[in-house]
Amino acid sequence: MAGETAVTIQVAEGAFDTASAGDLDFTFAASDSGNGNSIATNGKVLILLKNTNVGAQTVTVTSVTSDKNRSGDITAYSMAADDLVVLTQGLITRKGWSDSNGNIILTTASNDVHIAAIRLPY
Repeated sequence: MAGETAVTIQVAEGAFDTASAGDLDFTFAASDSGNGNSIATNGKVLILLKNTNVGAQTVTVTSVTSDKNRSGDITAYSMAADDLVVLTQGLITRKGWSDSNGNIILTTASNDVHIAAIRLPY
């Protein structure tokens, strides 16, 4: 899919950063179920998904062939109503998930699946 909507990367505070009220907050944004979403992975990024719908919704993460010549999409992963999901399982290491532009590609069944992408400081 070309023309995915880029997800804004939020940066987590480091262990010794000074944090004021609100500095540790993060926000979710509605996914783009029509065009898909891309998440830049030029650092360790934690991907959080939230289903805001009253019914189940699905998300697919598109893989690419890894350095071990393996691929395997996470296909139509079902999220129950009000579910929160954390995608890590190797995604933050990029191998097998980042496309040629360094992006992870997600598609959702509904804009009611919201995404937060948080770059870890270390």
